[in-house]
Amino acid sequence: MIIGGDTILGENSSRYFNGVDEVLFSADIRYTHLEVPYSDDAVEFADLNRELENLEPLAGRFEIVSMAGNHIFDAGEKPIKETIDWLDKQGILHVGCGMNIQDAIKPAVLDKNGVRFGFLNYNCTGPMQTYAEENKAGCAFVKIITKYELGDVANPGGPPAIIKTFADEKSFEQMKNNIRELRKHCDVLSVYLHKGLVHKPVKLADYEQLVSYAAIDEGADVVFGCHSHILHGIEVYKGKTIYHGLNNFIAWVPSLSPDFKAKKGKANDLFDPEEWARTRAEKFGFIPDPEYPTYPFHPDSIYTIIAKCYIEGKRIVRTGFIPAIVNKEGIPIVVGRENGGQEVLDYMISITEGANINGEFCWDGDEITIQHPGLSEA
Repeated sequence: MIIGGDTILGENSSRYFNGVDEVLFSADIRYTHLEVPYSDDAVEFADLNRELENLEPLAGRFEIVSMAGNHIFDAGEKPIKETIDWLDKQGILHVGCGMNIQDAIKPAVLDKNGVRFGFLNYNCTGPMQTYAEENKAGCAFVKIITKYELGDVANPGGPPAIIKTFADEKSFEQMKNNIRELRKHCDVLSVYLHKGLVHKPVKLADYEQLVSYAAIDEGADVVFGCHSHILHGIEVYKGKTIYHGLNNFIAWVPSLSPDFKAKKGKANDLFDPEEWARTRAEKFGFIPDPEYPTYPFHPDSIYTIIAKCYIEGKRIVRTGFIPAIVNKEGIPIVVGRENGGQEVLDYMISITEGANINGEFCWDGDEITIQHPGLSEA
């Protein structure tokens, strides 16, 4: 099973798979996170190339996509339904989103080669408008509470010295109950969390380990994370791998360039792409490299990975990742040990150590294995 991070498809979308197709077509199960919904007539998307036809490369390449995230309600309910309907017609499973909360929390189950795989997906980032309700489309979620403290800093109204995050009890219990129930019906259970500090290297928020650990405690075999649009470290907890941030898989977003000007689109209270393009550099402290016009992210975000899980005897026996580097055309290119892979590994080691988590890595050919003492013998 291989797993990608945030996926946003746009103009000429099929060409962006050229650097990863060999990996995709070598796998038994392919899974990625679909970051945004699509529609042929949503006026909010008029400048963004989010027509349904741009999803076509997903067909034949992926068995399943996750959808719970902070952009799922950018243009209201209609694009959610259109995207789900398109995925259903293509036979692509989806998880984490639906036309009501019961649909959104429903797991996806896939039988492959005698193994039953179960999938769950939750948005931990908000905003609340994205949350599905009894009679409202949206995503499955774990609501995260943020508490600010001044500490010893005499600066009321200024930046807080301490930021604490923790999970809202009701939604947290819902996630744990969902995992416990799914555990009864599958051999390999994965939880994909939309989480993390966006565009910020290294640092993990308090809630990220709290929610990830709870997922494993309740029965998950592996946890994946995305949202930050930059790699975050890897951790092993109770012999199970937590990929805290997979970064982008394929992300075509020229609308995030600082000079983006909307022409036909219409902003709403939740989503104003032109304003976001102007303010994100100030908010997150980086200037996109103009040589990456369709990939205007933090300079470190060119380093990315594809997660890989090996399954034998109906359980995960090994985890690792395939390194990739995004080129100036915005295309992720898989790289081996001798042609850029060591750069990606060095970066992963530095951010894992910087976050004070315990991931350890070794080369296996041109792929990287996450060291799991005792996993294969368990």
